[in-house]
Parts: sequence; C-alpha cells; structure tokens
Amino acid sequence: MAAFVAGLLAVLVAAPPAAASAATPKYPTTFPLPAGFQPEGVAVDEGRSAYFGSRASGAIYKVDLRSGRGRVINEGPGTPSLGLKVKRNRLFVAGGTAGNARVLDARTGKVLKSYTLATGASFVNDVVLTRDAAYFTDSTNPVLYRLDLRRWGRLPAEAQKIPLTGDLAYTTGINVNGIAQTPDGKALLLVQSNTGKLFRVDKKTGVTKQVDLGTELLTNGDGLLLEGRQLVVVQNFLNTVTWVKLDRHATKGTIDRKVTDPRFDVPTTVAAFKDRLYLPNGRFSTTPTPTTPYDVVAIDR
Repeated sequence: MAAFVAGLLAVLVAAPPAAASAATPKYPTTFPLPAGFQPEGVAVDEGRSAYFGSRASGAIYKVDLRSGRGRVINEGPGTPSLGLKVKRNRLFVAGGTAGNARVLDARTGKVLKSYTLATGASFVNDVVLTRDAAYFTDSTNPVLYRLDLRRWGRLPAEAQKIPLTGDLAYTTGINVNGIAQTPDGKALLLVQSNTGKLFRVDKKTGVTKQVDLGTELLTNGDGLLLEGRQLVVVQNFLNTVTWVKLDRHATKGTIDRKVTDPRFDVPTTVAAFKDRLYLPNGRFSTTPTPTTPYDVVAIDR
C-alpha cells in the first residue's frame, strides 16, 4: 500500500498544474493588435466580437474577446478607418482624411457600400448609430453626415449633410470628435477635442447648444459611450476615462468620476462588453513604425 501511495504522489508531482497547461485566460484584460496597426476605432457586436480599425491602412481587425485572438477581415483601402459602430452584422466606418464612410459586412469584411462625404480638406472622425440613421462627425468641417436607415435598414444611395450652427464654433486643431445619443434619444452629443466643450445637437437642424458642465472641461475628448444617463468620455492624451452624469435631456452634466490606468498609452475610444470597457491604445506620442506594438486594455465598466 505504501508503495502504491508513493507512486501516486510521484505521478501527481510530475504532472503539470492545470493552470500551467491552460491557454490564454478567458476574456483577457489586455491583448495585442498586429504590429504597426495604429488603432483608432473600436466596436463590439451583439456576440463577443470586437472590431478595430487602422488609421494607417484602414484595415479592420476582428477579435474574439473570449480569447483575445483575432484576424484581419478587410485589408483596408490604404486610407484611415477611424470611428466604428456595428449593428446587425454591418460595420460602419469613418474614413478620416479620405472624407468618406464605408459599410462592411462584419462577418466577411466585404464592403457593402462606400460614400463620399466630403471633397477637399476633411477629417471624418466618428460615427453613432441611432434607431433610424448613422451620423458621422467631421473634425475639420462644421457638419454632420447622415445615412438614412429608415427603409427597413436599407443603405441609402447617398449621405445627407447637416451643417452645425449655434453655440459650437470651430477653431484650429481637432474640433468635433466623438458622438453619442442623448439619454432621451431625441438629440446627439458631440465633444470638441480642442476646447473640451460638450454640445447637444438637434438631429434635424444641426443647431447646437453647449452642455452646462460648470467649470469642467473635457479637453482631448475623443470617443464617447452613453450608458443610461452616464456619458463615458475618453480623454486621449490625458490617459483618462471620465464619467459625466447627465440630466435626461443632456442640458447639464456633472463629473461623476475619472479613471486612469498605467496601461493607458493614449487610448482613443471605448466600447462595452459584459462588465468591461475596452480601449485601444493609439500611442499618438510614439513614432509609428511597421514593428511598433499596439494593444487593447480592458477596465471595469
């Protein structure tokens, strides 16, 4: 009996622990993107897939959040892919300096339709999906671009241009950047990166009204995410995520909390999945090369 026990112990000691043989942890809190990718946008679908766009090549990288592993589903047009949103297997992509927008099949990466939104200088930066439309911001020109999706979700032939008027005044640098809906769903929210101001804009008229944040500013505000009456604001160069508590109509807001993380390296935007927020590190302060590493970090929601 003693010999049997000794032999059994020897086998157990020799066997590697289960943790050591396990693959990557489920839903890792950080995972890599391809070297040289230069990420900017992120979107998460109804499943557990996340999509990231390259501001260098415009490539789209799809990741399984359970493992952190992914693959390129579209090589890109050689121009930027910035803000992203996904719904019902369609990925809406803001085209940056190309002045365009693209809609891709989120399963295959196939381009379903492309839109020329602007000619001349432009910076089509971000996008939000409402019940019946997609709205794109332009950080160079005071305008929104609208894709009407009311015809049973069919993609329209062309985009509608909505000039921005009212309190918002464009200046030098990056102007309107991130975009989200108001808590009541009746208007849109825009953050102006260079001034740190937040605006409520009428979807139909484009008339803007500054949201009263007291003495607070959202300087370097980039991606936005609305959760109930909480607006999550990524302040890229400040390496900070800020929660703004809004009233129902988004006329006033107060800073609820701010979060920094040593893993942040100029995060650009944010998307939610389960109890986490996922942020790609844009690393704008690092000179990009084909071998520069990039990653995504997750924080508590």
